[in-house]
Amino acid sequence: MVWLIVLGFVFVECAFIVGLFLPGDSLLFTAGLVLAQHGSHDAEAWALSVAATIIAVVGNQLGYHIGRKAGSSLTGRLGGRVLTPEKLTKARDFLDRRGFWAIVLARWIPWIRTLAPMIAGAAAMDPRRYMTATAVGAVLWVPTLVLLGFYGAGLLNQYPWVITTAVTVGIAFFVVGTAWGIWRYRQEMRKPTELVSVSGD
Repeated sequence: MVWLIVLGFVFVECAFIVGLFLPGDSLLFTAGLVLAQHGSHDAEAWALSVAATIIAVVGNQLGYHIGRKAGSSLTGRLGGRVLTPEKLTKARDFLDRRGFWAIVLARWIPWIRTLAPMIAGAAAMDPRRYMTATAVGAVLWVPTLVLLGFYGAGLLNQYPWVITTAVTVGIAFFVVGTAWGIWRYRQEMRKPTELVSVSGD
């Protein structure tokens, strides 16, 4: 179940606009905690990290191709709070300023993490350069959070109540955050649309 949830949510967050509203970072960290609490071997935590890293790259590649198909414009929301013309412009400017490293760093910035692949695709960033950047970012992002949760829990084995509390809070945050995110996404999509150029011209 942990594998199914983690891989599914990582893919959606990295590939589609709805990913803007999903708690990806907390999910990866909580997955590590859950594996540790259930006595999973180190190999399983590492295997999940590798699998989720691959899925993150595949998801970003899909997002990139969606951006290529969408052309030089993406859709913002007039009156929206998350998917706004201002945030799309900021994400584009972030990519323009930092290029390769922007894609790497985007993994650690929730809303840019989802928008960056589409903007890079729409702006016709070199496919090989983008692939390299998104792979480096995924390798630095996914294993860090999963293994931090897994080994962090291991260091607290002498305090079982701390681990149990952390897992409970993490799962609750993930469930509530996902429900809240889906609700926010539906609210956002009801706003009138506005096209924003991401060509960088």
